[in-house]
Parts: sequence; structure tokens; C-alpha cells
Amino acid sequence: MLEIKHLNKKIKDFKLSDINISIPKGYICGLIGENGAGKTTLMHLITGLYSIDSGEIFINENNIESNEITTKNDIGYVFNEDLFDSTLSLIKNANSYGKYYSSYDKDTFISYCNRFNLDINKKLGKHSKGEKLKFQFAFALSHFPKLLLLDEPTANFDPEFRKDFIKILTDFIKDGDKSVLIATHLTTDLERIADYVTFIHKGKLVFSYDLETLENSYRLVSGEDYKINLISADKIIHKEKGEYGTKALVNHKPSYRYDSNLSVDTPSLEDIMYFYIRSETSRF
Repeated sequence: MLEIKHLNKKIKDFKLSDINISIPKGYICGLIGENGAGKTTLMHLITGLYSIDSGEIFINENNIESNEITTKNDIGYVFNEDLFDSTLSLIKNANSYGKYYSSYDKDTFISYCNRFNLDINKKLGKHSKGEKLKFQFAFALSHFPKLLLLDEPTANFDPEFRKDFIKILTDFIKDGDKSVLIATHLTTDLERIADYVTFIHKGKLVFSYDLETLENSYRLVSGEDYKINLISADKIIHKEKGEYGTKALVNHKPSYRYDSNLSVDTPSLEDIMYFYIRSETSRF
């Protein structure tokens, strides 16, 4: 569904460097990284809001630069920017921008707005941040995209709507023909629904793994500092010494054996992000 090859983009002092990602049809991919890591820049490159310096992006096997109309028709997005007209009502916005999509359906849009408790006749600018994102979500779904791009949407959703949001995403990919790329700091949501996780740090790709590979690739090891130091230094991504012991994120292989006095756990996505970002010796 989404194929990114050797993608590069420089904006002022920031550079997105040699990004390679592949997401097959029928899956949800989580995009993680600290603020400023390049997640939004990547989303903007996929949608064509930014031009590519070098590399290629394919959606449904179509190059986004040589097949611009087809690929944009296949993308639905929810971004934090105000890309719609704040002076128009929700329904007028949808009908106006819906003209650019061959499959836009007004009744579908209204149905989702009703489900999300949105007033379609109220001006977009009069809605809250969360409501604006719900509007974008309703509009994206109303033109039946193949790929949904979601940039930090859930942070502005109340817990009850977040449940409905996640259900819609899992239903969206059920037919095996669509995919989702979602950037979010709420990594617990990703651990529940994501099939793939891509981690970008300081504009560079740390990894892009399916969940099973990710679970087999890292361990969070804790115990006495001298025991941690017995682990080969090239396996340790970062370690922190605390009052009651030391913790380290370790590059793991199934064949590796740890000291029996160490506690060895599968790290959460939040753990992985934290230790990579804190690392003083990280190559990234």
C-alpha cells in the first residue's frame, strides 16, 4: 500500500534522511518519535504538501509525483493544521473540497458527523480543536480512501470517542485493501491496534518493524550495575543508573542469555522511545 524508498527532505536546519518504509495492504502502522523528529514532515511529503528532494513514494504502486491525481484521491488525512476554510460550515467545506475526490459521498459525510455529534451547519472556525479533527476524520472517510494518514489526532479526543475512533480504524482495514499510518504520542493505543511500528529520531529511521519482529528485537534489563556492565557494550542502546539499580535497553537476539540475577522484560514502545532519545551514544 505505502512504499517509501530513500526519501530525503531538507527544511532549513532540519533534514529527513534516507527514509525507507513499507506498509502492506490491510494493516495499521504506528509512527513514533519525539517532537521535531520528522513525523509531520513525512506525512506532508506523502500527501504532496511538501516536494521531495530525492527518493520515491508509492501509494498502491503508483508514484505520487507521476500519478498525482490518482494518489491524492487514494489518501485521506487528519492533520493538526487548519487546511480547510474556517469561515464555511462543515457541510459547505465538505462539499467544496469533496469535488476534488472522485468517490466523495455527501450522505456518508453527514452520517459520520451525526455519529461524532458534529453540527454540519456550524462554521468550522466555531468548533473546538477536537471537533475540527473529528470533522477532518468524517471528511476523510467520506471519500473512501485507500490510505489514512493521521497526525497526532487522539491527543485531542476524549477517552470515549477514542474508543470509537479505534474501532473505526480496525473496521477500516478489515477488507484487507486499505491501510493506516498514525502518528501519536499515546503509544498504549498503538500497542493495542498497530501491526507495524516505525520509529523516527532526529530525522532518521531507527526501525520500521512488524510487531512480532519488534517484540523480539529489544529487552529492558534491570539489576545491579556491575551485572548490566557484563552485557556487551555494543548491545546496550542506553542505560541509566538509579538509586536502586540500573536499567538498560538492549538490542536482543533470541540466542542471547542474560545473567540469572537480572530482570529481563519486553519494553513498551514508550520505553524504547525514552531510551533511544536519552542515549548519549546513539548513532541517530
